[in-house]
Amino acid sequence: MNKRLLFSIASIVAPVMSHAQDILPTTASVPQILVVGRGEVKVSPDKATIQVSVQTRAATAAAAAAENATKQQAVLSALRALGLGNDQLSTMNYNVYPEQRYVEGKEPQIVGYNVTNTILVEVRKLTQVGPVIDAALAHGANMITSLQFASSNTESARRTAIGLAIEKARADAEAAARAARGTLGTLLEINVGAYSPVPPRPMVMMRAVAGSAQADTPINPGEDTIAVEVTTRWRFQPAQ
Repeated sequence: MNKRLLFSIASIVAPVMSHAQDILPTTASVPQILVVGRGEVKVSPDKATIQVSVQTRAATAAAAAAENATKQQAVLSALRALGLGNDQLSTMNYNVYPEQRYVEGKEPQIVGYNVTNTILVEVRKLTQVGPVIDAALAHGANMITSLQFASSNTESARRTAIGLAIEKARADAEAAARAARGTLGTLLEINVGAYSPVPPRPMVMMRAVAGSAQADTPINPGEDTIAVEVTTRWRFQPAQ
């Protein structure tokens, strides 16, 4: 193909493309309404995770570790007696550190060793949360550093929240169109944001107190809120 023929084809195509752009306006040139909708759904927790810690102190690291191991084994045995399987009990953290005394003008002196062994307990029945805490504290645990609830229905609740958010966005867009003396056209774009659960509950910190009265620990998980925001873009049709 020679250069003259190429020039002729380009001369034909360019006007056709320019004419097509005049016939098919870009999305940016279409009057639009941009609306953000928010949907919220309540979910009831049906499971929980608990961080149970045994902390011991002794003159040597070996003595502190040995005492810790004995107490943590007693805790694990007590939790297994409640029906929890090994797949629900996992070591989360193990820490050995020296306790030092500081005197001005002198080198720090080690006065003892602390050992902390933390296990993560996955509770699949909320009725077991209180008994798990009570059993752990009664058999040697001296810290419950975290208690968090969760729901198995989070995904279905999120999808329901998306639908509610879009319905609210459409209602707001229709109200805006009427106020502008026009009508709402077709949906041009929708963007679903990440869901945001209710802010986590404050970390629960419990310590066993020697000689304290034994009582069942009351647990009330309440409800969580799953919230989703969607950004929608609609065509606006002005009144003729």
